[in-house]
Amino acid sequence: MNWYLALKYVHVLLAITAVGTNVTYGVWAARSRREPEHLGFALRGIKFLDDRVANPCYGGLLLTGLILAAVGHISYTTTWIVIAITLWVLLVIVAVAFYTPTLTNQVKTLEAEGSESPAFQALSRRGTVVGIPLGVLALLIVLDMVVKPHF
Repeated sequence: MNWYLALKYVHVLLAITAVGTNVTYGVWAARSRREPEHLGFALRGIKFLDDRVANPCYGGLLLTGLILAAVGHISYTTTWIVIAITLWVLLVIVAVAFYTPTLTNQVKTLEAEGSESPAFQALSRRGTVVGIPLGVLALLIVLDMVVKPHF
């Protein structure tokens, strides 16, 4: 296996790990709705996975993707690369500006006020409203990488 294919393999593993980890958040949330006594554990688990697994993988995806394009002599202005980078930047902006602070505040509010508090309920709704589009953005990036559209 040459260096390019090895890096491409790492790039794909990072994508599987980042997106796969994000997909589990819905499972954690559904389980905690069925067992509310574990809500705090579930939210802290999601926060840990987001901070320590998914987000570093998204950073690695950008780095390995840029290196792959350079090594593979693929222009950064190629349509599918522009789409991927644009969606990635949008995903990061929404995650940093909205999702991560919401999740942090959810954990703090749950511990301070409980799951029935209006503040916690509002944060939970915001987390869902922000989380769903983030998932869609991640899946659109994967679609773009697989299909590689040329307009």
